[in-house]
Amino acid sequence: MIFYLCLLKTERKNYFYETLIRTFNTNQMRNLIKNTNLIPKAVILDCCVAIGLLSCSGPSENQKSTERPNILFVSIDDLRPDIGVYDNPNIQTPNLDAFAKTGMTFRNTYCQAAVSAPSRASLMTGLRPDSTRVWHLGDKFREINPDIVTMPQHFHKKGYHTVNIGKIFHNYMPDSISWDEPDLRPSQFVRADWLKRDGETFYVNEETQRKQKIARDLKVATNPNYYADGWNTGPAWEMEDVHDSLYYDGAQTELALRTLLRLAKKDQPFYMALGFFRPHLPFAAPKKYWDLYNRDSIALAKSPQIPEGSHIMSLNSMYELRGYDGFINLKHPTENIMSEDTARILKHGYYASVSYVDALFGRLVQQLKDLDIYDNTIIVVWGDHGWKLGEHNSWGKMTNYNIDIHVPMIIYSPNQLNQGQQTFGITELIDMFPSLCELAGIEAPEYLQGTSFVPLIENPDREWKTAAFSQFHRRPKVTPDGGRYMGYSIKSKDFHYVEWYNWDNVKGERGDYVTSELFNSKTDPDENTNIAEREENKEIIEKLSKRLSEGWKAAIPVISN
Repeated sequence: MIFYLCLLKTERKNYFYETLIRTFNTNQMRNLIKNTNLIPKAVILDCCVAIGLLSCSGPSENQKSTERPNILFVSIDDLRPDIGVYDNPNIQTPNLDAFAKTGMTFRNTYCQAAVSAPSRASLMTGLRPDSTRVWHLGDKFREINPDIVTMPQHFHKKGYHTVNIGKIFHNYMPDSISWDEPDLRPSQFVRADWLKRDGETFYVNEETQRKQKIARDLKVATNPNYYADGWNTGPAWEMEDVHDSLYYDGAQTELALRTLLRLAKKDQPFYMALGFFRPHLPFAAPKKYWDLYNRDSIALAKSPQIPEGSHIMSLNSMYELRGYDGFINLKHPTENIMSEDTARILKHGYYASVSYVDALFGRLVQQLKDLDIYDNTIIVVWGDHGWKLGEHNSWGKMTNYNIDIHVPMIIYSPNQLNQGQQTFGITELIDMFPSLCELAGIEAPEYLQGTSFVPLIENPDREWKTAAFSQFHRRPKVTPDGGRYMGYSIKSKDFHYVEWYNWDNVKGERGDYVTSELFNSKTDPDENTNIAEREENKEIIEKLSKRLSEGWKAAIPVISN
């Protein structure tokens, strides 16, 4: 064991000392150093210094320590794994791609629900949707679970100063109790009548702003409790020729840069979360990012058809897009017909929005380097769910299809092993809580329902989880048959299987089994054909159904020392 740690010294110096100090008490370290000839003298000297420090003062979770890295926690709303490092050469994401060359890219990460509120509640609490009981956008996890401890709360207990900027929990649910500095906003956007407003709803064009306020006031007049305070209305895209900081994400990035400057001076490690709102609708970004693309050359969805053998509850109704100007008459995917021109504008807007966020992220990374804290900061970038850009004749998320549950995740940590490599091991967003705890060298809560993926960083090709688990609640008002369903998904290396049940929303319990879907991930990765009804797949379905019933615990990897 000591020989192995010594081999790691040159690549993971800080981690080596931290591990040695955490693993052995002072007397054990003295005996270890005394009785082995394997440790280089330089290491012995450093260990002796560590022993001296330990002897002088006991460990404190609130003391500033060079062993405790900072954490920059970056969420990008609606970002699907469709950037350069995920094999898309047609989208401009140079900063995210460069960042990936210093860290680890996870190619098979899945969210627990393909809509913001349940996905983020799950990730931030380390509990799956049936445990948080957050199943759709309106569910407020703190009201449902008043005593629940979130990731930033846990890191605060371990001595971290926690800061929130932007969308980390769901939009106007910042959960102030989770942060030392909750819900920081650019000063120009801090107004009493905007406190419940989503960051993505701000436009730059003054005429658009005027019309949006009229539409919003009409909504609130008829329903004071209108979702997101009624501001989610207006055009589906905007491309004003302005500075990055005129749009909300640019303004909050400026705030984040100033905040990092302040945090770098603190005698305490920080956990700073920054949640970008783009590329969420509306696709509003400075014109220069639209100009990166030739709209006519942007490839449209390669699988625009509805999956053969699909069921009515499996498709999303696109009600999110219907809320924007010109789309009020958008129909269910089973009936929808969208012109090629409109499809191109929408995809162009999504790409421009991603490139905008990419540029802002690049400024964050540069700020860490300029402040000389990059090498002691864990940086994690993730998307909360996928997003259909015409696939399955649909736009948006809110399904159990692979394109909606598959998400990007890239992580850099100090003294990163295997820099620039990728792992295809199956991971889930719920794994982030325990993983960040391990990377930071703090104890993770025992009740977490995810698995630390740090072993995958150390060995990207090792055997790992056998499946990922997701679910989606289909509500009556957006289901053509008026039914209420819950779909439970298991995604393995070779297959994707979904079971749909009737759902009792009062009890929060599933009822009778309704139907199922099965996709062969090797021969049909785009999930164009549901093969659940084929007789030759009966045995496969029986096995997958059993694994789905056994749940996530049966899929966790065996981790040997």
